[in-house]
Amino acid sequence: MSTYDHYTTPVAPGTWDVPAAGATRFTWDYDNGRGRLLDLYQRGKDKQWDATKRIDWSIPVNPANVMEQSDELCPIYGSRQWEILSQKERDELGHHLSSWLFSQFLHGEQGALTVAARIVESVPDMDSKFYAATQAMDEARHVELYSRFMRDKIGLYYPVNPDLAKLLADALSDSRWDMPYLGMQVLIEGLALAAFGVHRDMSNNALVTQLLAYVMQDEARHVAFGRLALRDYYRGLTEAERADREEFVVEGCYLMRNRFQAREVWERLGFNVQECLEFTEQSPVQQAFRTLLFSRIVPCVRDIGLWGPKVQRAFADLGVLDAAQSDLDALMRADEEIAERVDEQKCAAELAARQSEVDAAVADGAAAS
Repeated sequence: MSTYDHYTTPVAPGTWDVPAAGATRFTWDYDNGRGRLLDLYQRGKDKQWDATKRIDWSIPVNPANVMEQSDELCPIYGSRQWEILSQKERDELGHHLSSWLFSQFLHGEQGALTVAARIVESVPDMDSKFYAATQAMDEARHVELYSRFMRDKIGLYYPVNPDLAKLLADALSDSRWDMPYLGMQVLIEGLALAAFGVHRDMSNNALVTQLLAYVMQDEARHVAFGRLALRDYYRGLTEAERADREEFVVEGCYLMRNRFQAREVWERLGFNVQECLEFTEQSPVQQAFRTLLFSRIVPCVRDIGLWGPKVQRAFADLGVLDAAQSDLDALMRADEEIAERVDEQKCAAELAARQSEVDAAVADGAAAS
């Protein structure tokens, strides 16, 4: 059976074609590169890893509760719709919410893979081309591991969210070389990184924790890449050019907010969609979740210099303006450290398991003698 057989709603076989625009840029300067970008490129090479070997795929996952969370973390927990559901229906809802969430992670990573390849093609600087090439490899690995997780552990897919698809198309079809950076590295990757972090920290399933922690270790470098490249370039923009990009940021942030409303799930299960959306809009848990989702985007947008009144008003309307004070560098360092701790814990568990096997074998030998 193909992936198409496991979508909740039919998806037409074939490709989604986004018309390309803009120039493919070559540079004949192979020597002059920015030190911080070349350092990031070196880290990108040093940090490559194999998803088949680094992740323990033998860990079981319950499709009805992939992250082993309490019911209180369901977006509509406590609503009228939630209260009328049987336990079987709640399990089905859990399966669909997990499928929808990780499907969007998977589709987003394919978008990131495509944009990274586009950046290699379109940026004018060799140091940016070098780093974007390592990012393309990272994103291919992320598509690989999310695809395997969806196939082996969840078994159900949702189509790409229309808001995510629109932002991807807008970023890819713009002829200006910096727009794929802005759309992907700042907005899509920034939101995804925060979403990965929220679910990594809430997950009680070791496989999910590993998967998200290791992906975030890569994504922290990707967001840093966007910040470095765009901050330099945007210093020289005219007011009109800056205003145009700020308009793109505002529209993109509203699209990203809508991306995590789970509308497709409420529709697929036949729930009252408007009632579910209104409940989640007012839910303190979901409001806190939304604030966390923008914890990486807001300080990054400010850092690269797109901080005009229209952008600030949009962030205030979204309830996330205070996130501008977040220490983005500290968050990125923490992402790296958490992935390393997950590795250490996994190694310790493997050593303990092997020691237990040895002890059992010794005991069996002693008993036999």
